[in-house]
Amino acid sequence: MRLIDTHCHLAHGRLRQRTADVLDRARQAGVVGVVCAVGNLCAARAALTLSREHAGVWVTAGVHPHDAKDAGDAYLAELERLASDERNVAVGEIGLDFHYDYSPRDVQRRVFAEQLDLARRLGKPVVVHTREAFDDTMAILRESGADAARVVFHSCTEEEPDLRRAVEFGAMVSFSGIVTFRRTGYLRKAAVGVPDDRLLVETDAPFLSPEPVRKHKTNEPANVVHVAACMASVRDTSLDALAKLTTANAARFFGFSAP
Repeated sequence: MRLIDTHCHLAHGRLRQRTADVLDRARQAGVVGVVCAVGNLCAARAALTLSREHAGVWVTAGVHPHDAKDAGDAYLAELERLASDERNVAVGEIGLDFHYDYSPRDVQRRVFAEQLDLARRLGKPVVVHTREAFDDTMAILRESGADAARVVFHSCTEEEPDLRRAVEFGAMVSFSGIVTFRRTGYLRKAAVGVPDDRLLVETDAPFLSPEPVRKHKTNEPANVVHVAACMASVRDTSLDALAKLTTANAARFFGFSAP
């Protein structure tokens, strides 16, 4: 079995100081690669350093909606430099978060649109974060002219009607440990409708530990196997088949060769 954790935060303080051990446990669990997402430029620089120090680690550089207010006037030039690195495989995570509203909504919208334009110019796929902002997210994506096949909605939590809209748009959909929670039966039901070639799995580590290890405070890439097992069950397939499918999807979407 070979899995890719398509979204984790290796540069986060809860993982960064023990990256070698974290990645060793991941490999023992069958995880052959991880995509390290960030929320700001400082974290992007740290993530790129990690990607050069450890095999099977790729990066997505971007400014998260929480950090949009702190992006600064010159952030796009620095982001372009970072996102152009050969180890950087996407622009992300970017988008809108109207649940916490840590950044003003007009700033979130502007920074999201600017980064979509950058991704288009660089020919990079985009990793989208959206929370309680799906209509606005879709409107900005459509206005940007983004290639839907190069968009992934990460850690999807949308109800079935919005999830169906994402699929009809043509985007990829990635599921995290949230899909394993007892209260998210609606999400497991909706996940069945995602086409095989649009499906990805992730941990969003160090957050969102999945069942049956949900009590663990710090999530790790190794736990993507539990997300994959859940998805295999609800889609009535084997774990090996689900792993093969999602690993191929990840390699195609991000443009790398899986180890």
